[in-house]
Amino acid sequence: MENRELTCIVCPMGCRVTVELDGGEMRFSGNQCKRGEAYCRQEVSCPMRTVTSLVAVEGAEHPLCPVKTAAPVPREKIPEVLAKLRCARVHAPIAIGDVLVRDIAGTGVDLVATDARPLRAET
Repeated sequence: MENRELTCIVCPMGCRVTVELDGGEMRFSGNQCKRGEAYCRQEVSCPMRTVTSLVAVEGAEHPLCPVKTAAPVPREKIPEVLAKLRCARVHAPIAIGDVLVRDIAGTGVDLVATDARPLRAET
């Protein structure tokens, strides 16, 4: 049997949740709501994160575009996602929400632009 202590980040309460792992079974204590249980279950079985970063832009006033994954990706895939970002080059113009890279690093999640104000094409 293994115990893990997690801090739930779903709401501002920040509950300290103890997860007791016994074979394939999980028991939770310390969470104030069901959302905390769902978060901890996900965090123990397959932690997910939204990745935010910058991508190089060609033909724009500014050389970088802020981006994020459209949905969380498995934590163990983050290094591969970041490696793909380092190699990515996109072309202006770019609008907020534009998909810049589809299925980044084989995660099934797209990479989208989060700000495009400085990314008009050069004149």
